Amino acid sequence: MNLPFFIAKRYLISKKSHNAINIISAVSVIGVCIGTMALVIVLSAFNGLTELVQSLYNSFDPDISITIKQGKTFDPNTSEIQSLKNIPGIVNYIEVMEGNALLKFNDKQCIATVKGVSPEFGKSSDFQKKISSGTFNLEKNNIVMGTGIGNLLQTGPRDMFTPVSVFAPKRGTSNSLNPEDGMNELKVYPSGTFTINDEFDYKYILMNIEKARQLLDYTNEVTAIELQLSPLANKEEVQQHIVSALGNQYTVKNREQQNEMLYKTMKSEKLWVFIILVFILIIATFNVIGSLTMLIIEKKKDITILNNMGADASLIRKVFLFEGLMITVVGAFVGLALGLIICWLQIKFSIVKYSEGFVVDAYPIKIQPLDMFLIMVVVLLIGFFAAWYPVKLFTKKHLAHFA
Repeated sequence: MNLPFFIAKRYLISKKSHNAINIISAVSVIGVCIGTMALVIVLSAFNGLTELVQSLYNSFDPDISITIKQGKTFDPNTSEIQSLKNIPGIVNYIEVMEGNALLKFNDKQCIATVKGVSPEFGKSSDFQKKISSGTFNLEKNNIVMGTGIGNLLQTGPRDMFTPVSVFAPKRGTSNSLNPEDGMNELKVYPSGTFTINDEFDYKYILMNIEKARQLLDYTNEVTAIELQLSPLANKEEVQQHIVSALGNQYTVKNREQQNEMLYKTMKSEKLWVFIILVFILIIATFNVIGSLTMLIIEKKKDITILNNMGADASLIRKVFLFEGLMITVVGAFVGLALGLIICWLQIKFSIVKYSEGFVVDAYPIKIQPLDMFLIMVVVLLIGFFAAWYPVKLFTKKHLAHFA
């Protein structure tokens, strides 16, 4: 066994002459343990929340969205647009017509965004899971609305035989003095409601694209083309292929680019949470410095004996450096184990629950191996420098004559 490591291990587990050193050593291990455990739990919880938010947006947003750079609508029947259907990796091609409208039901009314979609939209299994009541049916004059809009209008699938009036302004100008002459009206029937989050629930109603074109005064135009990709497809390659096929007249965005601010915010929040917890861990490792300093002072007699037996300054430095590293390693691995156990308990038994009506029942947790690796690397580096500093300081003051 390595001699400095053997001596350091004996110092770690043996009883000291001053009980305060034992207490400080135990506090050092506990501090590193709690700091590591906090990093594991908080980052895993943050990963779970990030995945939940992404899944909510992914159920509504496509893998690839195509819009025109100049203007609002474009013709989807051009050869370059139709060629997209032949690109490998694309499994769903959806035409979209989107615009604002006024919804009225009895004496209730609200503004909403009408999203007319081609029948392929219903093939999205992710969105189907978000139907909270009724069914997904966009045939004829049926619509699917967000639960927020349903609450504002106090209607839903239960009133499927009572129409909701949807008004949208006619394109162009109207010389009539009657405002109603400048509006298109469409009677629609709620077949179902969806629940994603307030951003979508209080904003969108879905209907057949032909009905949306009729309401918004268009013929065969679209405001966007949405593409769903195969799970096995290389999304970056498919996006680049689409950009090459369409040229610079269109904007082609993947999911992250469609919600660029959201994804940047989540990444920066995770980074700052990690930095704050690391600073807390650094403060906790000050106990390691105190523990080693007191141990070095106590072991002056042992150091003299080791030197008389032939131990040089380098070996004595290693003894106390190993002592500090063992405090950190023990605390880090115990903290990692406890953190993983707590995360597993939350995943398995949903101990911390959300209030009723939230999109999930319990706080989501996702353990990422890369996070665990980074946590251990950071904790061990902090522990190394916390041990190296007092050893270096001690070397200058007390081991100069041993060199």
